[in-house]
Amino acid sequence: MPSELGVVRWREVDDGVTPRHCRTHVAQCLGRVLARRAVAVGPGGRRLSGADFVAGVRRLAAGLAQRGVRPGHVVAAVALNSIEYVELFLAVTLAGAIVAPLNYRWSFEEAAQALELVRPSAFVFDAGFSSWALRLTASSRVSSIGLYLVLGDPCGASHAASAAAANFDGIKRSMGADAAVDMEPVSAPGDVALICFTSGTSGRPKGVAISHTSLIVQSLAKIAIVGYGEDDIYLHMAPLCHIGGISSCMAVLMAGGCHVLMPKFDAKSAFDAIQEQGVTSFITVPAIMADLLSYARKEMISADCGRTVTKILNGGGGLSVDLINGASQLFPRAAIFSAYGMTEACSSLTFMALNIPKLREPKNQPGSYYGGVCVGKPAPHVEIRIGMDRSNTSSSPVGNILTRGLHTMVGYWENNKVDSSDAVRNGWLDTGDTGWMDTAGNLWLLGRQKGRIKTGGENVYPEEVELVLSEHPGVARAVVLGIPDNRLGEKVVACVSIRDGWKWVNAKAEHQGEGKEVSPQILQDHCRVKNLSRFKVPRSYYQWRRPFPVTTTGKIKREELKREILAAIQLPSNL
Repeated sequence: MPSELGVVRWREVDDGVTPRHCRTHVAQCLGRVLARRAVAVGPGGRRLSGADFVAGVRRLAAGLAQRGVRPGHVVAAVALNSIEYVELFLAVTLAGAIVAPLNYRWSFEEAAQALELVRPSAFVFDAGFSSWALRLTASSRVSSIGLYLVLGDPCGASHAASAAAANFDGIKRSMGADAAVDMEPVSAPGDVALICFTSGTSGRPKGVAISHTSLIVQSLAKIAIVGYGEDDIYLHMAPLCHIGGISSCMAVLMAGGCHVLMPKFDAKSAFDAIQEQGVTSFITVPAIMADLLSYARKEMISADCGRTVTKILNGGGGLSVDLINGASQLFPRAAIFSAYGMTEACSSLTFMALNIPKLREPKNQPGSYYGGVCVGKPAPHVEIRIGMDRSNTSSSPVGNILTRGLHTMVGYWENNKVDSSDAVRNGWLDTGDTGWMDTAGNLWLLGRQKGRIKTGGENVYPEEVELVLSEHPGVARAVVLGIPDNRLGEKVVACVSIRDGWKWVNAKAEHQGEGKEVSPQILQDHCRVKNLSRFKVPRSYYQWRRPFPVTTTGKIKREELKREILAAIQLPSNL
């Protein structure tokens, strides 16, 4: 309850073991933020000082508590990137509750499944998602929701949604200017700060429970390796509903940098922000980098535009050589890093500098080479080992990639509690990936365990073959699958999308010798030149003329693609 001074005090949720002053909490970054003259810049150049930002976070936390949000409660949110979204994240956790960001690219049905999983006590939405709020209030599907809150300007929300919801700014104003200045951070049971949903290629979303401690050690690793500091001006290109965007946001908050928010990525807005705000750092995925380079070529943007950029961190898949070279030319002063990780490990496990010469070919490897792509060395807080199958009697070092440390998830959130029984064993989290470690300590990634193809008794990891195929200049993208085969068990096949200006020549046609041709035979020869083992070389190739089916985070829906291939396998290849 508010005191006479409007200060809200709560009893700390006590684990009975750790002294309160020894616990970590993401809201501890507020002290670092406080002295910033401008901590955030939003659309239209709106600027917010560090002092105003911190005061807003504290007042919002007090207001949420006054309206029934308690330690351990879940607050679900769906919104585009904004200053208010960052405030909300810190305010919810400051109050001891757990924030659960929903993917704004989801359908309402997908979002409703996630809400049923976490049973939130509050639902926060920006104007673009007022229809979701109306559908929820009109049904009893998620009966746990007792508070609806409009994030940002309520004018864009429908009248009905606004009438049923509290207003973000109104809650902060209602607490008064001096509210919650002395409020101590509260932690939810189990130290859970965040429930981040995985982007599984099939089935219902999984809620990954991530602790305050995991977010902090991940942030410290990014500060140490990427080099974020108080002089950084960080552009939010990644959405704040994904662990990559959240963890990098936390790192820059802890470093005391300035945040530039745009609702969602588009190349023009990104370049405008880079020029107008003097952006120094951002994170990408391969698709974002490809869009930036394509727009820069189209609009003839020179390297002068990108000279303020000094740090780029890529995740969500490796950058091709073409993308690395293009990024180095467009952002000539930038150190470009790539990270390998997963939601269950609170983002990045390993890091590697891309524009510094690195190990790529087998002849340059220390010791033997067993395939895959190098993803760098583990971060200082990360322990990685390769779990070997006891039935494997070969001398190969390839096995399941396991990780242990403070970065791993608390568990999967289910029925209002955390379940880690199937995820973490003896402290080790199975990433679901397969790989090996070389003698220099680099991790080499082969692919997903579930996507592994078993052909003629041999294991083939699609990602390794896709990497080789994508190095052909005529291939825009390749997806490799295993389809049933009476003799081999599974047969390796490739679906190939070719680049503009290139011609697909099928197996029955004769080559014209024009140079810019792609055919099954050409691709087979390319794989062999790249020293791909014979059993890994695809036996069949299909030209793919449509966009590949993907999840909302860009991951290939392999089972859906396999079904399409099997349905069309007796037909002419006009996919």
